[in-house]
Amino acid sequence: MDLLDESIVPDHAHEIKAEAREFAREHIEPNAQEHYQEGTYPEEILEAGQEANLVAQDIPEEWGGRGLDLPQLLALTEEFYRADAGIALTLQLASFGCKMTCEYGTDEQCEEYIRPVAEGDQRSGLAVSEPDTGSDLTGMETTAEKDGDEYVINGEKYWIGNGVEADWITLYARTDDDETNRYGNHSLFIVPTDTDGYDAEHIPEKMAMRASKQAHIELEDCRIPEENLIGSEGAGFWMLADFFNHGRVAVSGHGLGLAAAAIEETWEFVHDREQFGRTISDFQAVQHGLADMLMGFERARSLAWRACEKVENGENEGYWAALSKTSATETAVDVAERGMQFHGGRSVLDERRIARVYRDVRIPVIYEGSNEIQRNLIYGQAPS
Repeated sequence: MDLLDESIVPDHAHEIKAEAREFAREHIEPNAQEHYQEGTYPEEILEAGQEANLVAQDIPEEWGGRGLDLPQLLALTEEFYRADAGIALTLQLASFGCKMTCEYGTDEQCEEYIRPVAEGDQRSGLAVSEPDTGSDLTGMETTAEKDGDEYVINGEKYWIGNGVEADWITLYARTDDDETNRYGNHSLFIVPTDTDGYDAEHIPEKMAMRASKQAHIELEDCRIPEENLIGSEGAGFWMLADFFNHGRVAVSGHGLGLAAAAIEETWEFVHDREQFGRTISDFQAVQHGLADMLMGFERARSLAWRACEKVENGENEGYWAALSKTSATETAVDVAERGMQFHGGRSVLDERRIARVYRDVRIPVIYEGSNEIQRNLIYGQAPS
């Protein structure tokens, strides 16, 4: 069974999809269970991905990347996340946040910070969420105050991928206290992680996506030069909103890959397992359950690829991105839960792939804006 066929994928994305599939089979799948159980950072797989030009390659060609577009990124993402979500997240976080510097930053910023990431010499991170604030972009309290030709940053960030491992991060901070201008009082900055006052440590171990590491960052009188401001002061909210529209389509790929893994694993199990003198797949209740899983998956995948086209073309991006992200990630939860049920008692064994998938699907419904927030966006941006 191969649910991630290329028939729905645009022709120009077939090559990158094939590369991602081959890489996943050679490097991700054979090492997934070990990294999951031990909770280790897959450094060697990340390095292999960089050598294969499959990491940070959405960076434009002029700065050393391949310039992958959104359909190519979605095609790659499906394949990586089917193989293992934790390792896949590590590979994609290596360039997280770079897109905004590429689009709004200066040539000098791109040369100094973006090119080394594209060439595999550095890795980046994006610091938005805080200990008491997650999806509310206007409520972040970390501050960046201008002092001469520098900004002084104080605050905390939480759930930050590569907060420890990154060479630099894109940081979202408050630069204006005017509450009447709530969409214009935050900005984005490039913060090297070796800056005085930057302190990061890994958060306690997670139950899922254990091969990916997140951090708690504390910033105390952390000084950066004013030229590390990305774009213009006060434009951070809008830059992030556009970034997340594209990111949520990619997160649809997280859900689709995980859903495909759950269905394919369950399909194989029920066709091999015998009960009462026949295979489990002979029972009509199981057949109906598998049919429901397939219907849910195909609906979510069709929506994801339609949304990908809409967002790529700039058509009501927020609406389509929210539809797609919510549908794909919740479908992954549904099919993983049913897959656990069909696996019976064996589903709870740590060595079973379905158990790993079942845990991993709980994460994408939360990050890149929780699905409750996505429903607000869907209602608020629905065509009228």
